Amino acid sequence: MIRALLGRVTMYRIVTIVLLALAAVAFVLTATSRLDPSTFTLRGLLATLVVLVVTSVVADHLLGLAVRRRPHTESAVITALLLWFLYWPTLDVGTLAWLGLTAVAAQASKYVLVWRARHVFNPAAAGAVLMILLSELLGDRVDNPPPSTTWWAANESMALFVLAGALVVLYRTGRFSLAVTFAVPAAVLTYWGVSSFYPETGQALEYVAYSTPIVFFAAFMLTEPLTLAPRRAQQLVLAVIAAVLFAWPLWTTELFSVPIVLGPFESTYEIALIAINLVAFLLGQRGGVRLRLLESRDLGGDLREFRFEPRRRVRLRAGQYLELQVPHAADVRGVRRVFTVASTPDADTVDIAVRVPEDCSSFKRELAALQPGDEVHATGVNGDFVWSRGASPVLLVAGGIGVTPFLSQVRHEPDRDAVLVYGVPSASVVPYRDELVAAGTRVVLVAPDDPTDLPDGWTHVREAFVTGEVVREAVPDAGSRRAFVSGPPAMVSPVAAHLRRHRIRTRTDHFTGY
Repeated sequence: MIRALLGRVTMYRIVTIVLLALAAVAFVLTATSRLDPSTFTLRGLLATLVVLVVTSVVADHLLGLAVRRRPHTESAVITALLLWFLYWPTLDVGTLAWLGLTAVAAQASKYVLVWRARHVFNPAAAGAVLMILLSELLGDRVDNPPPSTTWWAANESMALFVLAGALVVLYRTGRFSLAVTFAVPAAVLTYWGVSSFYPETGQALEYVAYSTPIVFFAAFMLTEPLTLAPRRAQQLVLAVIAAVLFAWPLWTTELFSVPIVLGPFESTYEIALIAINLVAFLLGQRGGVRLRLLESRDLGGDLREFRFEPRRRVRLRAGQYLELQVPHAADVRGVRRVFTVASTPDADTVDIAVRVPEDCSSFKRELAALQPGDEVHATGVNGDFVWSRGASPVLLVAGGIGVTPFLSQVRHEPDRDAVLVYGVPSASVVPYRDELVAAGTRVVLVAPDDPTDLPDGWTHVREAFVTGEVVREAVPDAGSRRAFVSGPPAMVSPVAAHLRRHRIRTRTDHFTGY
């Protein structure tokens, strides 16, 4: 129920809401003197927030106009809010000017530090790093140099609120494993590094919990989707590397008795993020993709397939997804969605299937209105919903449009021993029926009505919904197969939980924006 509720809101909107909630908490804590009154004032918080948000949004729009790209206002607001939690609040005009320039630099990184329309670095971290480099360049030539980052989101009064917000964001994005893989080594290395300064265990643990932005970094910075590596294993390795760099000054001091300084970066939080962003970029698609619509066709019911021709080859594995951006006067869910690619990796086209009901979002209306020849933009391909290499048998469980990754997979590897349990609202409308027949896929069709004709090799189960019990009864050797489950969260979660209880290795498809 919670997943379904959060699924109605885009990842960008969830992050925005959580950051605004944390900002509200900071104002309340300041008003009640829970945050140090010598540093935190209501006027200082408000002035800093206004400067960062205004300069960030204005810079994003002006830069977008300059390079003829549609700005993403919500992304600019998120960047401003992140920067707000990185710098001390202030009323000093000179410092506010530097913070405004930091926001401009952060937005510029999305338009200048790019490759084929894809930004390489987390904008907030890029803006902070550029200001550090500028400060080093200016040296003593200015009386009021750019301010240093403080990451004040890490403090005892806000710790539980930041943790709660982080859990919401991580639950929505499905990045718990990524955050934990970073947080554990980061905490261990930090604890080790401060143990000589705080010989009492309790003091060292309090420092780790309250004085380092491990949770904030993991939830709001590390998981930024456009700068992640495309595969989960790659993301986890980079998370460990980020942890090592994150705690670098502390553990190197403990190990070598003196800190090993990384150039001008006394604090290495920002450079840790920039470093793994660069590696992730090198591992991925390395740029956005322009897609030209060739045709669209009805799949039955309210389902429609869109076939695009990419300007250049898209690097993907069967079962992965891409994020599609359709500029328009968007509703609250924004201008981006993710879709599994239904075509095979070696195909000349990129095909996606979309449910377009009568009362649909502005995004889907705009997508449905595209005409052949129209172009849209797609960001890098991602996803770990892929088959392992080899010939191990697989069990595929799909609900409705969740069949799209399996369509790509069975057509790409037609010789793999695969059985598909496919739930549809009506046996008379089976999306991609002919393609599955042509691929020779063994299908167990789950529908509340009887089909008029059933292809050879297909069986029918008369049930309204796909359940774990239905899957195990329909596929007696399910225990010897690796299971993949894709479809609506209301179907995926209970089916996957049931299969796992019966010791069946199960992987689920997870979208961050659809």
